[in-house]
Formats: sequence, structure tokens, C-alpha cells
Amino acid sequence: MSYQKRTALALASALAGTVVLMAAPAAHATVVDVNYKCKTPIGDKAAVSPIDIKSVKSGGGYRLTMSFQKGVSSSPVELGKGAMNPSAVITVGGADSGQVQVSGAANSAAIPANTPIKISDLSGTYTPKKSGKVDFTAGVLTIKALGTTTTCTPGNNPGPSLQLDVKASGAPQGTSDDGGGQLPKTGPLDSAVALGTLGGTVLLAGAAGVLWLTRRGQGQGAAGR
Repeated sequence: MSYQKRTALALASALAGTVVLMAAPAAHATVVDVNYKCKTPIGDKAAVSPIDIKSVKSGGGYRLTMSFQKGVSSSPVELGKGAMNPSAVITVGGADSGQVQVSGAANSAAIPANTPIKISDLSGTYTPKKSGKVDFTAGVLTIKALGTTTTCTPGNNPGPSLQLDVKASGAPQGTSDDGGGQLPKTGPLDSAVALGTLGGTVLLAGAAGVLWLTRRGQGQGAAGR
């Protein structure tokens, strides 16, 4: 195999490794059990539901979807199709703060009396105000049905269901938004990505120099013949 082909293969291998490192996820999600304490028209109720929060990048923000894996309340009478409307808040913590309002579709089928109410997926949009690692935690759930309102509050201080590494709109690349102009703190993975990128850049420069020198040598050899 010629020197040029070996160089090209080495370059392709290094770049492939760099791409894998840079594709590392910037989000961490986990299913968290939330012990809801509900104030209903017929008294207090409690139920535990695993909560999952997912995100999808959407323009300058993120589309958040909150999923309930179990029902959290019930009704003493049947709720007809479309009679129940759920909404909730997702608490924002970490580098940013605030709340995200999320809502979902009404029940698509009738819910029998005294049966756990399955909440549809609730969605809303989060737009970062600050850059950094942001936590998203299940907050108060509100269920409106037949002219009544049921409010369910997490009673077990649940942990975040999702953590995102976000950048506020307008924040310069490679700097924090606190006005100090400091580079963000990096962990082992960030360092690996930086080293992988640097390695790819150095290799590119080295390969380009070798190819240039090779071509230059061939050109001089041709001129001397």
C-alpha cells in the first residue's frame, strides 16, 4: 500500500473517532416515581406514578413531553369521552429557574367510575434564559372534569426526570452568559471531545503537509527530467 493511501486511511479513522465523541448525548433522562397527593371534590387521594420527561430541540428552545405511566386519581362517576382535561407544570432548576406549563388532549375514551385516570402525554415549550445544565422535575398536576378541579401535588420531593445542557439564545459560543467571558467548566467527556477535535485538526494539517510535500517533490522530479 502506498504512503498516500496509508495516510488517507489513518485520517479517515481519526475523523471517525472524533465524530463518535462529538455525538455523545447532552441530555440525561430517568423515570422518577412521583407520589401525588390529590385534593379532589370527594376528598383527599394519593397515588404513585412513574414520570418520564423527554425533550426535542425546537428552534431556540425545547419541546418537553411529560408522560405518566400510571393513573393518579379516580372519579366516583364515569367520565365520558372528552370530559377530562389535564395540565401540569414542570419545575426548572439547576442553571436556570422557573416553570414550564404543559398540557395534553382530553380523554379519548370514557373512563369508568372509580378507575384510575390515565393522563395523556402533556407537552409544552421551554426556552432557556441561562446557559448550563438545567433540571426538569414533575410539578403540580391539575385535572379538570365535569366542572370540578382536582389538584395533585408531588409529596415526596421527587428528583429531576430530565437534565439538559442548554445554551441561552444570544449567548456567544464557547462562553457562559454571566458576563465574565469565562469558558464553561468541562468534564472528562468534554475534554475527550476537545482532544478528539484537536487531534483531528492536527492530523488534517499533517496530512495536508505530507501531500503537499509529496506533490511538490513529484513536481520537482518532473521538472528535472
